[in-house]
Amino acid sequence: MPDLFDAIKNRRSIRKYQARPVAKVLIQEILSEASWAPSAHNAQPWRFIVLSEDSSKRGLAEVMAKSWAEDLIKDGQKIDDEMFHAKLERFATAPVLILACLTMENMTRQPDHKRQNVERDLAMQSLGAAMQNLLLTAYKKGLGACWFCAPAFCKETLKKYLEIPKEVEPQALVAIGYPAEKPEAPLRKGLGEVCFRGKWGCTF
Repeated sequence: MPDLFDAIKNRRSIRKYQARPVAKVLIQEILSEASWAPSAHNAQPWRFIVLSEDSSKRGLAEVMAKSWAEDLIKDGQKIDDEMFHAKLERFATAPVLILACLTMENMTRQPDHKRQNVERDLAMQSLGAAMQNLLLTAYKKGLGACWFCAPAFCKETLKKYLEIPKEVEPQALVAIGYPAEKPEAPLRKGLGEVCFRGKWGCTF
């Protein structure tokens, strides 16, 4: 069983999966671990929608691909049919999709706009912690996963398609399955590039 440090260093973003179903109990265990993430005010502002049926995955993939294409057209760009199909199939054929959503339901209601925006930042940070738990747990269980930010660009489309309440926001999509690829480790910045001592710019 991989330990924590192994999971942190060796987990990879997996985009290709075996044609092998993922047991419901594994997804439940992954989501349970995700829900143990720390959160501001213990508000637990994450909500997850699991899609494992072929029809629901393909339907979601189609509305997202259409939204992506519409944005390109608005930008005056030409739609590449091959790329459109690749984006659609990437999600439609993944064994499991998990849509991660954000809710401000249990976050503190601040009296002014500035501090309320900070509350939203705290909720987003909390959701990010849950997503990291999710990815590490998937790896621990021998599964591959990839975090996609595409839902952030088509929130209203997904809310309508999945009947998500007005106050809940789709934020990210995680595809999960048994890995069918072994990506190499990506280059990481050294501590000297990302860490400072005392104040910005001072060598750590």
